[in-house]
Amino acid sequence: MALLQLTAKATTFHTGLTPFTGLRLAAPTTASPTSFGFKIYRFHNVLVRAATTVAPKFTTLKPLGDRVLVKIQSSEEKTQGGILLPTTAQTKPQGGEVVAVGEGKTISGKKVELTVQTGSKIVYSKYAGTEIEFNGINHLLLKEDDILGRLETDDIKDLKPLNDRVLIKVAEAEEKTAGGVLLTESAKEKPVIGTVAGVGTGAYDDSGNRKPIEVAVGNSVLYSKYAGSDFKSKDGNQYVVLKGTDILAVLS
Repeated sequence: MALLQLTAKATTFHTGLTPFTGLRLAAPTTASPTSFGFKIYRFHNVLVRAATTVAPKFTTLKPLGDRVLVKIQSSEEKTQGGILLPTTAQTKPQGGEVVAVGEGKTISGKKVELTVQTGSKIVYSKYAGTEIEFNGINHLLLKEDDILGRLETDDIKDLKPLNDRVLIKVAEAEEKTAGGVLLTESAKEKPVIGTVAGVGTGAYDDSGNRKPIEVAVGNSVLYSKYAGSDFKSKDGNQYVVLKGTDILAVLS
């Protein structure tokens, strides 16, 4: 029987059945990063890529179009109670400072400038953009549409939503069933009702004009169950930031 040839050592295990031939990977080797490329880790025929690294000879990075370069804030290394967190338990950062912006985009011949400027403190979608190591510092290169809002404090309730984003204070989940049975945390339904706490200026339409969002601060709303990004404020309240199109109805 012909065996697939890989650049790794083969190990045979003998049992009472047909012999099983497995593969043991050789030790990894690391290739040096290119002038502007990836750090590459090789297990011979196996290739893994890490964050993009910019070589020290490049001293400036100018985003194009509606892209923004953000210096990522550091992860929280301790809980509020002072307990040191392992790397695997640290929260992935979703905020940072804008350090460079593109020139904007064009819609139907109309030039549309970006709504954030250099120095703005922002919050962005959790898995947005491309991570870049530039001048020895971690940055994120993303589109303005991936930015949820401006945040000049360290409390999410103070977020100023951008464009078509809406900040909602989530209603508390039901503690009991209709029959009075106390629910555990895992059994509680994910809330889909909340109160609007902040509204962006709206998305651009096909003509390059702002289209206002159809809700206002103070409205009670029903929204899509798994939409948006979830946050907790310093006072323990839950918030969600989502697009205006994810709001299904206004309640009264």
